Order: sequence, then structure tokens, then C-alpha cells
Amino acid sequence: MDFSNKLIKWYQCNKRDLPWRNTTSAFHIWLSEIILQQTRVDQGLPYYLEFINTFPTIEKLACAKEDNILKLWQGLGYYSRARNLHYTAKDIVTNYNGEFPNDYNKLLELKGVGNYTAAAIASFAFGLPYAVVDGNVSRVLSRVFGIDTPFDTTKGKKQFQQLAQQLLLEKKASVYNQAIMEFGALQCKPKSPNCSICPMQEFCVASHSIDVNSFPVRSKKVKVKERFLHFLMIQTDNGICVGKRKSGIWNGLYEFPFLEFSDNFPDSQVINSNVWKKLFGQHNLEIKLDSINFTHQLSHQKIHAKFWKIKANKFSIKGYSKVALKALEKYPVSRLMEKYLKTINTD
Repeated sequence: MDFSNKLIKWYQCNKRDLPWRNTTSAFHIWLSEIILQQTRVDQGLPYYLEFINTFPTIEKLACAKEDNILKLWQGLGYYSRARNLHYTAKDIVTNYNGEFPNDYNKLLELKGVGNYTAAAIASFAFGLPYAVVDGNVSRVLSRVFGIDTPFDTTKGKKQFQQLAQQLLLEKKASVYNQAIMEFGALQCKPKSPNCSICPMQEFCVASHSIDVNSFPVRSKKVKVKERFLHFLMIQTDNGICVGKRKSGIWNGLYEFPFLEFSDNFPDSQVINSNVWKKLFGQHNLEIKLDSINFTHQLSHQKIHAKFWKIKANKFSIKGYSKVALKALEKYPVSRLMEKYLKTINTD
């Protein structure tokens, strides 16, 4: 297969030296793949090294407290990955004697492990012939072979998976999978790839089209929801009110109480709203709007946030504890909370 052989040859000359490529440890490979989901290599690498240093074995990861794992994960986003990481570590220790199963279908049964991650572990750790298909791979295959089926549809996913499996060199499954992922990351980049130095140029369909960036095709644009949040740093006579989220995108993280509105209302309207009055009742308050307008972009939502400093002695709120402001440095918080805390003096 000319494509596959060219791919591996390119990889051998251009690959990055990354620590998870120098091991067949399923634990290390699994950890790297979970971290790199929705995350660039340059961002994920220091997290990977810190996790390996803190939890050198899957047993130590399984025994860790969730708060410690989430704190180490802080800033990576998509926190369900960290919670699934912890759950799966305990599952492997309890049900597999600390060893990852060398079976693709059993890997698929692990929480947080989908088709791509199972194929990555199976091929990199055990040399099994399963092709990986992620965003990088879909882009490469779409461009080289001129596939205009939307990659994010059921039909598209099936088509790309079948083609990837056909192109896989079964006896070189590990190096082939690494090669096509690296090729998508470094050479066949999402925007403005340098087609003039591409080894696939001769037979790449997209390179001979009007616009190479029109591949791959997406079925529909993600609809982004806009949210308007007002976080309340309530200083009481014995600490700051802080609670642990029980659901949503920041499940398991700590934050101040907040109020959500349907639009970017004036500050006076926020203070005079029914939800504000219901929260504080007749308490005497010292109120200060304490932040710029923070904008926090997520995949499916855009958050507009403000932070208020409020002094309210003898105040309490159900589900929230009182902690010293300085102690918040030890708690896992969202990137949004982290940005705000960096703007204030926590001493």
C-alpha cells in the first residue's frame, strides 16, 4: 500500500520524541490517550509527566482521593475524563488484578474508553491490528482519498473506520497508527497545510481541489449556548462560602455560589432581582463588583461571568462550607475560577 508505506517513512523522519511512545505499558498509554482527548500535545505533556510522577502505578491512582486527581487535572477541562480515569483505575485494580486486558472488546468495556482509545491501547501496548480513527485521522483520510461524507455522522464514522482498517499494516499496527495521527497533527494540519512538501501530494485528492480546507466535511455546526453567570464570593464572619458541584461540566469542582440570568442585565438589575433577594433576604450586605467581564469559551457554550465580593456576617447557604480564602489554592476549581482567583490577593 503506497499510502501506508509513505506514511510510515514520513513518520520515521518527522516524529516527535514523546514519552508515551517509548513504552508498551498499557497504563502509561491509556493515561496519555485520556489526557490527549480534546487536548493538544504541548498542553497535555506536562500534565502527563505530573500524573506519572504523582501516581507511578495504577494502584496509586486507584487509591487517590478524587479531589487530588481533579486538582492535578485543573486547567485541562472536560473534567469527566478525570473522573472516568479514577473510576477505571479502580476497576482495573479490582477486577483485572491491576493489568489492562489485552483484548479490544474488553478494553471497550472500560469507562471512558471508546473505539479510538481502545484501538490505541490495543495497538500500542499489545500490537493488535486495530486502526485508530480520531479527528487527525479523519482529516488525513478525507483529504487524501477525497471523502466528502460528513465524518461526524453514523455513515461517515463507519466509512472512515472501514477505510482506516483496510489501510492498516497489520504487522506494523502500532507504528502505522502513530504515523497517521502524527501526520495529521504536523503535516496535514486543520488549516493551511503545506501541501507542497507533502509526500501524498501526487495522489491526494484534496491537494488538487479548489480548497483543501473544505475537507473533511462536517454535517452541522455546533450550536453554542450563551450563559450569563454572576459568582458571589461571600465573606462571612468565619470564612468564604464554597461548594462542590454535583453535576454539569464542572461536576466535582469547587466554586462560589452563583446566579444565572438569561441575558447580560445591568448590575443594578442583578442586585434587585428576585433570585438575589431570595438568596440574601434581609441580610446587611457590603457589595462590590470585583471583576472584569470574563468570557469562557467551551465546546457547546460561551460563558459570560462576573465576580462579586460580598460581606455578609452570620450568613450561611445550604450545600456550601466556609473556608479561608487562602485555602482555596488547595481545592480543584474550574479554569474560570482559577482566572479570577489569580486577580485577587488570597493572603
